[in-house]
Amino acid sequence: MPLRIVITAGPSYAPLDQVRRLTNLSTGELGTLLAEKFAANGHRVLCLRGEGSTFSSPLWGVEVASFSTNDSLQTHLERIVAREEVQFVFHAAALCDFAVREITNEQGEPLARDKASSRAGALHVTLEPVPKLIGRLRKLFPASLIVGWKYELDGTLLGIMEKGRQQMEDYLTDACVVNGRAYGNGYGVISRGGEKAHLPDKAALCRFLVEWAEHMPVSGTVPRQDSFHALSSFVPLAPFM
Repeated sequence: MPLRIVITAGPSYAPLDQVRRLTNLSTGELGTLLAEKFAANGHRVLCLRGEGSTFSSPLWGVEVASFSTNDSLQTHLERIVAREEVQFVFHAAALCDFAVREITNEQGEPLARDKASSRAGALHVTLEPVPKLIGRLRKLFPASLIVGWKYELDGTLLGIMEKGRQQMEDYLTDACVVNGRAYGNGYGVISRGGEKAHLPDKAALCRFLVEWAEHMPVSGTVPRQDSFHALSSFVPLAPFM
């Protein structure tokens, strides 16, 4: 039976003023490739892509909608019809961690947020952290298996693995994909059951996640301790640690 899948991909942005924005370098490639792989296997896929994504849109019959800010993505998720029927949520979007609280000139005077003029000289931008959307996913999708992402540049492999575990504990997600310079080459996938897998590249990661979803019971339970090991694409992470 086809699965119902929701995938977020690409960057969001936070407005600096009415013509400028704060964003990141995410291309939307990984989430898009994952959406195409699920759709190619006959599953029903909604891919929510940041409008700043530079990777080409999905080509394999994927339903696509674009978002702009973190709030825009949350609104899209809230408006999904029959969310209780979604079996898997893959939250691969790279969202803004900060929003602009205030922009002031060199004299400390706040500036209007329409279009800051370069004639005003140097500007001071105050950023403040914003709530993480991943923390709201469990309430929106109480019956779904939710997979988050943890991308880190600084730190160690053991450190990023701990951050992935902490993400699952803090936000009640079921698995986490870890990558970035702190991880090294490739991708790791860890589950709340303690399983760890290593995938060498994006294509292998997409195959693994699709195969895992297809073999998992869709009752919204935490993945079993052996849910990875039965997969043909499973590669244990232990040798890489």
